[in-house]
Amino acid sequence: MIGFTYLAAILATLPLVLILAHLVRKGASSLSLAFFTHMPGSVGEPGGGMANAIVGTLMLIGIASIIGLPIGIGAGLYLAEKKGTPLASTVRFLSDVLNGLPSIVMGIFAWEVLVRPVRHFSALAGGVALGAMMIPLVTRTTEEMLLVVPTSLREAALALGYPKWRTSISVVLRTALAGIVTGALVAVARIAGETAPLLFTALGNQFWSTSVREPIAALPLQIFTYAINAYDEWHRQAWAGALVLITIVLIISLAARFATRSRFGAPVD
Repeated sequence: MIGFTYLAAILATLPLVLILAHLVRKGASSLSLAFFTHMPGSVGEPGGGMANAIVGTLMLIGIASIIGLPIGIGAGLYLAEKKGTPLASTVRFLSDVLNGLPSIVMGIFAWEVLVRPVRHFSALAGGVALGAMMIPLVTRTTEEMLLVVPTSLREAALALGYPKWRTSISVVLRTALAGIVTGALVAVARIAGETAPLLFTALGNQFWSTSVREPIAALPLQIFTYAINAYDEWHRQAWAGALVLITIVLIISLAARFATRSRFGAPVD
């Protein structure tokens, strides 16, 4: 059984190792300083980069975090503090349903609500769509982290005369902060590589744009555009973009692990 568990652990991590190795083999040769600082080149010509897509991805993640994290954390706090109420049960059930919702369905809904009425694609619409995808995951993670806080801490704060709202924010929320940060980073890592919602909202942009009211480039969109074309140079750029994207996701995931370790694991020097 010990050997079987070792084998299962190896098989679970093998796909990620193979994907990383393949991306490094295909995309590392196309990475250079120009890839991070230059705009996309002309069709079929060598050179160019994805500076606009990298900046666009960071902007979309920022907009999504500004929208999704406060709502998700607030909803999770409500679920933990009012867990027996009918509203809390309804919100919990709907959050679980939304967590399993295909991203393309979210993209179509975002297009119908955010793009079609104004007849204009924009970075703001893309950020809102990604933020909506973050909310249920952050909500459930926050709730679970708050529920593991010992009841004695709540009782001690209330015994000292703290009102219930202050106990929830100053004691309970603060105690579970590391776990909540971890859940937030996991949610950010999830949306960083989403393509379908952005196809219906941000659309993509071959030019430099940092306006939230205009279509904007993003790494997933740029990779998709390059991958479906027939030019070998664009294929190499797509592999390099995929390598950069998965590196961003890995960095966010490592940050989540560090946050967990610093709070629940060994002390960090």
